[in-house]
Amino acid sequence: MEDIEQYIEALIFASEQGIRMEEILYCLQAAFEHDYTADEISKHLDNICVKYQDEGLAVEIVKINSGFQFLTKKKYHTVISLLQLQRSKKKLSQAALETLAIIAYKQPVTKTDVEQIRGVNCDYSIQKLLEKELIAITGKSESVGKPILYGTSSLFMDYFGINSINELPQLKEITDNSSAIGEPTE
Repeated sequence: MEDIEQYIEALIFASEQGIRMEEILYCLQAAFEHDYTADEISKHLDNICVKYQDEGLAVEIVKINSGFQFLTKKKYHTVISLLQLQRSKKKLSQAALETLAIIAYKQPVTKTDVEQIRGVNCDYSIQKLLEKELIAITGKSESVGKPILYGTSSLFMDYFGINSINELPQLKEITDNSSAIGEPTE
């Protein structure tokens, strides 16, 4: 099939989140009743990625969280961020962001653990994060009462543009010493 790359592009474009190689293979094999190999699809994906590196195009294909996704190039992020600010109806509240950060860094974690760190009830924040699918239930703790454990979801990875939790900034990278008093110690 000559236009297989256009079908792959269409699949990537139509996917709301990153589409994995296995999903592309499944769709193509089911649609055309042909046994494509992962190597064949990988070569086509490489060709498509090269095509979208053209400076005349505003989008590129990026691999995030084991999936492929169309994203705008960094050059256009300023104007896109203005659009997103305008459409920020789905913006996370400060409480939800704090809860999400605790879950991301401490996962798997119980609601009680999050509440102990924040010092306030987190029912509403956890409910909203579950609705937005930024966190997921990962199991139950072995402690008394078997409380639910929470962790980040794959949508969290897409939302923040990372491939793994290890890419989150470390505390020492985000600590602001500008309000420190006295000389720093070594």
